[in-house]
Amino acid sequence: MAVDAPTETRSLGADFVEATERALSSGRPEQVSDAELERVMTAAVRLYAAKAEVEDSQALPVKPDQVTPTDVVVTVSAMIRAVGLNLWDVSMWFNRQKR
Repeated sequence: MAVDAPTETRSLGADFVEATERALSSGRPEQVSDAELERVMTAAVRLYAAKAEVEDSQALPVKPDQVTPTDVVVTVSAMIRAVGLNLWDVSMWFNRQKR
């Protein structure tokens, strides 16, 4: 059975990006629930890690001109704490050679 493709396609993250931009521009980040943010972040991290392990990609996980160093450090620090790592663990991974 053939499945018709939609005539107009949107990127997978378009709705989330739009919701995020509205929340940030209005100064109301609570417009995106913690649960939804966790769901999207978890999926994105898992996909990025999987692709980084199997592809010889130089793709960056973020657009450097669209995030600040503070944005990155706050996010990475929370992620490190969430999975119970410490900076020594991270330093081992940071310096490892890719296969």
